[in-house]
Amino acid sequence: MSFFSKAAAAAVATLSIIGLAAQSSAGLAAEVAPIALATIQPAAAPQVQAYIPAPVVTTPNPAPAPAVADETQPGDAIAYPTLAAAVAAQQTRGEIDEDMRCLAGAIYYESKGEPLAGQLAVAEVILNRADSGRFGDTICDVVKQPGQFSFVRGGRVPAVDPSRPAWRTALAVAKVALNDAWESNADDALYFHARRAAPGWGRTRVATIGNHIFYR
Repeated sequence: MSFFSKAAAAAVATLSIIGLAAQSSAGLAAEVAPIALATIQPAAAPQVQAYIPAPVVTTPNPAPAPAVADETQPGDAIAYPTLAAAVAAQQTRGEIDEDMRCLAGAIYYESKGEPLAGQLAVAEVILNRADSGRFGDTICDVVKQPGQFSFVRGGRVPAVDPSRPAWRTALAVAKVALNDAWESNADDALYFHARRAAPGWGRTRVATIGNHIFYR
């Protein structure tokens, strides 16, 4: 074989090899490409649920409770259902002042055994006299005024055993009268006498309670 024939044969062989290599590379590229493309695809974005705030439920503030009037304000009389309840509510133990002692003494000596309304009416007479200024400036002055109350001895109110129920009642009635805790039927009376007496007064009668008649 001549030199030129050998060269031509070598060239053909080289081209064949190059063609096979190209085919192999193309096939390999075709096989590898899907994998490579798959690996470089961007990952799908995660599904993010939109945030929807929960509705805010508002509860209206409750209306404030209406103010309750205080029925026992200083200076106001406490309401009692009956006179007996008012008397029973009074504190009768402990020290008492001189005017209270004089008032309770007059109630005790003039009306113990009378209904509570009659005892309260006696207390009203004494308080009305003290307020009028015509019989004395104080309760004790009124009670001890000469010639007014027969139980007074030598300008003194006789002592009473404080353990006696009638004394405790008289003391409680005196407190009811002083505190205006109950309205008496003889609230404007200035005089009274026993039913059996007949003084012939020309005064206006305001009430008859128990065994006493009251005038103004």
